[in-house]
Order: sequence, then C-alpha cells, then structure tokens
Amino acid sequence: MYIKKILMAIALVGLAVAAYFAYFIYGAMFKQNTAFLNDTAYIQVPTNAKYEQVREQLVPLLKDIKSFDALAERKKYTTNIKAGRFAIKKDMSNNDIINSIRSKNIPFKLSFNNQERIQNLAGRIAQQIEPDSLSVLKIMTDKTFMDKHKFTEATVLNMYVPNSYEVFWNTSAEGFRERMLKEYYRFWNDKRQTKRKALNLTVNEVMTIASIVQKETAKVDERPRVAGVYLNRIKKGMPLQADPTVIFAKKKTENDFDQIIKRVLFKDLEIDSPYNTYKYPGIPPGPITMPDVSAIDAVLNAESHNYYYFVANVKNFGYHKFAKTLSQHNANRQEYVRWINGQGVNR
Repeated sequence: MYIKKILMAIALVGLAVAAYFAYFIYGAMFKQNTAFLNDTAYIQVPTNAKYEQVREQLVPLLKDIKSFDALAERKKYTTNIKAGRFAIKKDMSNNDIINSIRSKNIPFKLSFNNQERIQNLAGRIAQQIEPDSLSVLKIMTDKTFMDKHKFTEATVLNMYVPNSYEVFWNTSAEGFRERMLKEYYRFWNDKRQTKRKALNLTVNEVMTIASIVQKETAKVDERPRVAGVYLNRIKKGMPLQADPTVIFAKKKTENDFDQIIKRVLFKDLEIDSPYNTYKYPGIPPGPITMPDVSAIDAVLNAESHNYYYFVANVKNFGYHKFAKTLSQHNANRQEYVRWINGQGVNR
C-alpha cells in the first residue's frame, strides 16, 4: 500500500512536470511574442552572421527573448543562420519567427537615378544592399570586366539604367553587377537598337546625348524637342555648346562634384576638357549624368524640327524658348540674361 502511494506520487509529479514542460514548449513555440506596434518589422542578417548578431536585432522586437533563445537552440537555428532581409509580423510566435528568418528572405525594390559619377552610384547602391561602397565600386570598375563588355571609365556608368529593381538585401557586389548587365542588354532591345542605328549613333553616344538632355530640362514632355536640337547640330556639324557639359567639365577638372553652379560664366567656356562642348566639337567621351529612360527614349524618338537653339523661358519656368536662327536666339537670350541679372545670380 505504501509503495503504491509512492508510485502514485511519483506519477503525479511526472504528470505535473510533463504538463509544465508541455506548457513551456507551447509558450515557447506558439504563444505570440512580438512587442512592436507596427504590422511588420524587418531584420537584416549579414552574411556569415553569428546568432548573437541576430539576437541583438530581435531583443527590442520581442517580449521574451529567453523563450526565443530556448526554441532557437532546440530547432538548431543558432547554428544554421541564413543571411538576408526577413519580415516579422505583429503577433507572430517564436516558431513563426524562426520559420520566417531561416527560410523567407524577402526581396525589395532597389532604386537609383541620375548620379553624375560611378563613385556616387556605388555609394547609392551600398546604402541599400549589404556590400559596402568600396566593394561595389571595385566590382563596377574592374578593368577585366569593362574590357570584356567594351566599357571604359568614361562610359561604364551607361551600364546602369536608372530604375527600380527587385533584389535581395544580401546580394553580393558581383551579383548586383551581373544583374545590371542583364538589365542593360534587356533595355537595349532590338527596337531601341534599330532606332539607334537609324540615327547613326553608338549606344554610348545616345546615352551621352541623353545625359545632356537630362540636365537641360526636367520636363519630360520637352525632352524630345531638346534632343532634336542636339541631333540637328550634330547633322550640321555644329558644336553642341551645351552648358551642362561645361558645368560637368568644371566639376571634373576641379575634382569637386559638390559645388553648385547655377550660371556658366564666359571664363568657364575656356576650361580645357573633352567634356567642354564649347571648346571641343562632337559628342563628349561619356555621359555627364545617368539619364532617365525618358531622356534616352527622347533621343531615340527625337522631335523632327528645324530648331538649332534654345534658352530658358522666363515666362514659363522649367521650359525653354526655341529658335531656328541665331538672331532669334540672341533676342530670346537677352531676355533671359536680363532676368537672371535681376535675380542677382552670379555663379
């Protein structure tokens, strides 16, 4: 009888322990454990990260980090960390969170536009994906790669067509470059190549003219007309004489791309640079910025007209006045000069 009581007591203790263990497991696995108010929180797990690095990001997001630690250990997540960008939904349990961060790497929209130099683009990209700017720049300007695909230091920026692209946060610098190369060839499809050939221009020449158009006008509906002016000048053998190229030449010559130049001065026209289209005829060796798709297509679908000149329209800001003759242009230009002098803009 006494032995039976002992066995029953042991059984009851065992049941209690089992019940507590079951409760603990249930709480650790299935009880909601998020502490944030938004619908979704994100963590970014670096390549080759240790559990401590993941845990550090999770601490402010969870109510009970210790229960998460216990389950992460039990499910062997602590020794099997996956890199990437992961979502944690409000009211998720520890089990849901572990399932999410071990296998559901979420892509995002990486975007970039209108950078003046490959260095600036590398910095912009590094703000959005895991590799740092130096790693991205090194891959972008790798000479073997550029030679293979017929890019130069002056033209390599052309490979990166401004847009939004779906990528993973932990994409490598090389992986990003290869993706952009595919997008570049996809962009320059047969239709665009046919239009380019009809203009008797190379891809680089189209992109360079488009970069000038980009800088000349922010009005997308005006870009085909501005592009038409430059194509008319090229056909006639006239110098492009584009102020944005002079500004770029000044920045590049002085190695100062942070300076803000609102007005081109006569002395600037003497800057000795192949980008100075007042001093050197023809198309510059490369783009002066990354042109938007709208600017590129504006060149490929340029408006057919007889305009050779244009100047800012002070009565319709953002747009320009176009002229067929130099005398008409000079009259338009005098109006602009009077206006800008009145604004006190000296540089």
